[in-house]
This record gives sequence, C-alpha cells and structure tokens, in this order.
Amino acid sequence: MTDDAVTDASPAVDTVRRVEAILFIAEEPLSLVSLAATVGAPVPAVRQAVDTLVADYDGRAGGPRRGFELREVGGGWRMYVREDHDDLIAEYVGGQAPARLSQAALETLAVIAYKQPVTRSQVASIRAVNVDSVVRTLLARGLITELFADAETGAINYGTTDALLVHLGINSLDELPPISPFLEGAEEVGRAEGLDEGVRR
Repeated sequence: MTDDAVTDASPAVDTVRRVEAILFIAEEPLSLVSLAATVGAPVPAVRQAVDTLVADYDGRAGGPRRGFELREVGGGWRMYVREDHDDLIAEYVGGQAPARLSQAALETLAVIAYKQPVTRSQVASIRAVNVDSVVRTLLARGLITELFADAETGAINYGTTDALLVHLGINSLDELPPISPFLEGAEEVGRAEGLDEGVRR
C-alpha cells in the first residue's frame, strides 16, 4: 500500500473511530444527522462509517462476530448486547452482590416510578442534574427498563420493573403513596411536575 493510499484512507478510518466512540457512550439512539454534527463529518461519510461498524460487529469484515451489535431503533443507531446473550447478562447482573442505592439513585428511581413512561432528559430536567450514570445503575440492577423509543425523537422512555415492586413489597404502582405531601410547596410542585398523576393513569 502506498503512502497516498494510507493518507486517503485516514479520514474515513478516523470517522469510523469517532462514530464508534460516540455510539459506545450513547444513552439513546442517535440519527445519522446527529452523529454527523457530533463528529464533524458529512452525513454520507457517517452512513458509510455506520455500515462499516455493523459489518465489523456482525463478523462480515473478516473478524469474529461480536457479542454486541449496532442496531437501528427509532430512527437512530445504538449499541446493544446481542439477544442470544440475554440469559448470560441476566445471570451476571443477578449474581452481583447487592448494594445500597445512593441518594441520587433513589431520587431518580422515584421520579421514574411516578412519571413513567419518562425519558432520561425529562428526569434530568426534574432533578436539575445529569442522570446518565444513575440510569445505567438502575438498569443494571433491573429496577427500571427501556419501554419504547419515541417515534419522532428516538429518545428512550423508561419505566419500573416488577423487581421494584418486589423490593417495595407492593403489588402495583397504584399502591405508591401520593408524593405531594413529601414535597416542599406540596400542591404547587405536585401540579407543576404532574408526579401524582403520573402513576394514576
């Protein structure tokens, strides 16, 4: 391979690496336009980069088939563990030593419980802090789950699982107490955020 060939290939290779880095940390599916804006590359180049990564992960580029895949969901792209490894992941997560949830995790879990279905950005807006790592923790603990992706924005909507009901010792979310009495300015805050109404659909 000539030096010119290496130089010509470098921008494409760099785009693939940059796209992969962003997708690795993405909490929600990202459209090609969003990826292009983030990595500073044209949309066609990003589309080619995504195709390259899909082929690589699927083992069609000469390497092994990976345990994860790049999947198009809700008009965007995101990395997922392959479905044939679901049992393995569930066993691993279930075998982890239980630990107490942090105050931040408890607060985030409460917002999701009362507001579900709710997106990560909506939770962050209510709590006025970034909740990325906390949401990952709650997902890993099996206390919340991804319900669906918004058809227009691709944002993942989260909800609680039956495991949370077991931990709380209740049969349904209808048994959760009204949250307004626990908040400062109870009635005003409750109405503003719609927290009480969220679980009484």
